[in-house]
Amino acid sequence: MIINAHTRWWLYSVIGLLCLGAGMCVFGEALLSKFKNEAWFWMGTLSLILINTGVCLIGGAIIIKIKK
Repeated sequence: MIINAHTRWWLYSVIGLLCLGAGMCVFGEALLSKFKNEAWFWMGTLSLILINTGVCLIGGAIIIKIKK
């Protein structure tokens, strides 16, 4: 199955924005947990993974749009 550039751009953009937003929300929860002296490390690590994944996918969408 071949996916055209417009569909790939749309998928990368939407999934990237969702990951970035979810990562920021998880980061907020990790920050609150840290201030409450609760376990926060794994939640913070998950937020870092989600934020970086979102930024990379959005960057990939920009590259697809420029090459188009």
